[in-house]
Amino acid sequence: QVQLVESGGGSVQAGGSLRLSCAASGYRYSSYCMGWFRQAPGKEREGVAAIDPDGSTNYADSVKGRFTISKDNAANTLYLQMNSLKPEDTAMYYCATRKFGVGCFFWDQAGHYNDWGQGTKVSVSS
Repeated sequence: QVQLVESGGGSVQAGGSLRLSCAASGYRYSSYCMGWFRQAPGKEREGVAAIDPDGSTNYADSVKGRFTISKDNAANTLYLQMNSLKPEDTAMYYCATRKFGVGCFFWDQAGHYNDWGQGTKVSVSS
């Protein structure tokens, strides 16, 4: 019953920007921890950013100051604004969710998330 669909990926030059979206059905973002992950060839899936039901956010050190996670609860849509993109950001990007308890602990651990989108590819050229 839960479905997540990412969009907004593409190819850009270093220094450019992209905005990823994740549209949800079957539940409301307001009741879940939401996260963005990415996986590049030969690398493990890593947490990029996450947002709690109350709006609190977390970011990987590698993207802090460049990426911004946000959500529109009414539209059941999660966003990732990516600025100052680097070739190292090239990866498949996935959104994921898990039910909120007391807090969104271990926000960057993929194993703690229950539902995943299909991914959207981001390619950054030098």
